[in-house]
Amino acid sequence: MQYIDNIIFFIAMVVGFGLFFKSLKEIYRNILLGKKIDRSDQKAERWGIMARVALGQSKMVKRPIAGILHIFVYVGFVIINIELIEIIVDGIFGTHRFLAGILGDSLYSFFTATLEVLALLVVIAVVLFFIRRNFYGIKRFTMKELFGWPKHDANWILVIEFALMMAFFTMNSSDWVLQQRQVLAAHGSFPISANILGPLFQNFSDNALIFTERGAWWFHFIGILFFMNYLYYSKHLHILLAFPNTWFANLKPKGQFTNLDSVTKEIKLMMDPNADPYAAAPEADPNEVPEKFGASDIFDLNRVQLMNAYSCTECGRCTSVCPANITGKKLSPRKIMMDTRDRIEEVGRNINKNGKFVDDGKKLLDDHIQREELWACTTCNACVEACPILIDPLSIIVEMRRFLVMEQSAAPQELNQMMTNIENNAAPWQYNQADRLKWATEN
Repeated sequence: MQYIDNIIFFIAMVVGFGLFFKSLKEIYRNILLGKKIDRSDQKAERWGIMARVALGQSKMVKRPIAGILHIFVYVGFVIINIELIEIIVDGIFGTHRFLAGILGDSLYSFFTATLEVLALLVVIAVVLFFIRRNFYGIKRFTMKELFGWPKHDANWILVIEFALMMAFFTMNSSDWVLQQRQVLAAHGSFPISANILGPLFQNFSDNALIFTERGAWWFHFIGILFFMNYLYYSKHLHILLAFPNTWFANLKPKGQFTNLDSVTKEIKLMMDPNADPYAAAPEADPNEVPEKFGASDIFDLNRVQLMNAYSCTECGRCTSVCPANITGKKLSPRKIMMDTRDRIEEVGRNINKNGKFVDDGKKLLDDHIQREELWACTTCNACVEACPILIDPLSIIVEMRRFLVMEQSAAPQELNQMMTNIENNAAPWQYNQADRLKWATEN
């Protein structure tokens, strides 16, 4: 029976990590529903971008208050969870503060003291974030796309992080008191726990302290497993996906359109005086379904765009700088990404239920994203520039517009008139081609 704790710990760890990797596998499968895209060029530049933007948080600090607080949470939470290595070893083998024997007392004391300072910064940051998000009235946090689950999700993450840090301090405080009583071997330095929370535990009995320390230790570990598996349902997937998302970012100039091979071939054929426009291409497959122009559903988007949707932090920086949104239009770039992710998840549940995708009569276009939203976009790239992890909402908007124009001829009247003028007059304006140079002869 002395090993029952170790067995329970091992089972919990295997189940927790197993469910986590199952979720990652499902996300990976869903991303692969998109079209292949080659973003393997300029590897050195891509590694540099990932280091600066995802690891170095370079774009977060453009808004200094939120950026610095985010760095506190990011650095603190990641480094503190290095302690997970120690927890896992202690949990499996029944040891206590395993790393002390590896690092030595001096280095281990520095390590634990650093963790305590970082944990305090995390607590301060999440409290300020909670107040800022719920009581400060920042417009991008009060928009209707955040009503309901998105708002609750953001708050739950802050509550979970706060609870994990308080469990960390409780564990260290009770451990420190037990060390002072020589019930446990003295390892580590706990400047926050010893001076702030430690006095609260001085009147506890040894058994009560041991129960408190073990309870906080188990809460911290189970909480980490819960947090890992909660990520699948949360906007906080960016903790993991920000790195590949920045690596696969579009390195071409912002706003540069992608050329469709099918259209390029048609144009070349039209401009070749020797070509027979009615002859089939020698490599053409008579049974091949013509490629769709643009996107009406997630299957028409590329894999990086789907990863963008999963990576979205819902911070709203994109929407806060969108000129269409600022002037009261229906468009919100954040909502475009949220709607895309919702559709991916809808398709994923369909696959889970049926073993493969069965047409559900729904599309990303119209069922999730409305045409009014798409045509409100000015294609200014402000949203792309503002995103702290290089998400590109504009690319999805452009692909869906391309579908409307090239597949459905469903552009707004003003655009249709302009395109008719270009076709007939070789200019966007409605006048005869013979009059095009009159301006040069006018006095």
